[in-house]
Amino acid sequence: MLDRLLGRAHLKARIEELEEECESLQAQAESAKRSRAEAVSARQQAEHEINRLEDRITELEDRLSRAEGDGEADLTYRHEETARGDRVAAVADRLRSVDAAREGALTAFVADGDLPDAVRETLGDRAPLVSRAAPCLVCVDDAGLVATALSLPVEPDPFSEWDDSFRVEPEWVRPTGRLCFALVRSDKFALGMYEDGERVEFAGFESDVMNEHSKGGFSQDRFERRRDAQIEEHLERAAEAIENHTADADRVIVVGEKSVLGDLRDLADVTATVDATGDPEEALAHAFSDFWSVRVRGL
Repeated sequence: MLDRLLGRAHLKARIEELEEECESLQAQAESAKRSRAEAVSARQQAEHEINRLEDRITELEDRLSRAEGDGEADLTYRHEETARGDRVAAVADRLRSVDAAREGALTAFVADGDLPDAVRETLGDRAPLVSRAAPCLVCVDDAGLVATALSLPVEPDPFSEWDDSFRVEPEWVRPTGRLCFALVRSDKFALGMYEDGERVEFAGFESDVMNEHSKGGFSQDRFERRRDAQIEEHLERAAEAIENHTADADRVIVVGEKSVLGDLRDLADVTATVDATGDPEEALAHAFSDFWSVRVRGL
């Protein structure tokens, strides 16, 4: 009775209503958060599938072009593999160990289909295989015992030289020295510091970036402005994190989405597009492995 006289019963009832409403809103927020995470995962999976299909289309177009050409359709690589980790080191060491006296080893980096004369003359009718593999490092000896093309994670300037052995610099194919390696996507950032390939530091974060526009709420223009602002803020945080780790790094490599790499290119010695999904630490591991893989082709 006293509660009613003082109006407390009404207040208590109102408090209970508000608590129930709060719990409902919290549940809605958790549901929305899960929906955003599912949307990001679905988008990343779609991007991965698009990249896979684009690679397949390029491969088929290349095969069609060779089939319609003048005899190149019969040219195939003797061997193809994607080497990773210790296998990359083994292939590189094997090439360096070749002893071709009297400048019998030709090494050339071919950036595009424009082949150096030495490569064209040494390989003869198999030279078009190099154009197909470019950009690549070509190693061929004058006795025809070794003939291979390697894709390089870190590409040097084009060159062509004869020597007593093949030139495969460790920094072209392996994470040597103290390396700052960063993965940047529009909503994800991860950075690792590596000592001769072993990660010794890690930093990463994810940002809540709007992914798609619904029919209600913001106009399309306003949605795009807000999303661009969110991405810009994310990239500013990423750039600050990279700058904080570059002072004691021998090299800085930044990989990720093509759409955002341009904003960070000035901070890196090397940039590359990669497709990496998962949480920041998992995505960094995938990106690191993909970047340092080497495509090996027997000519």
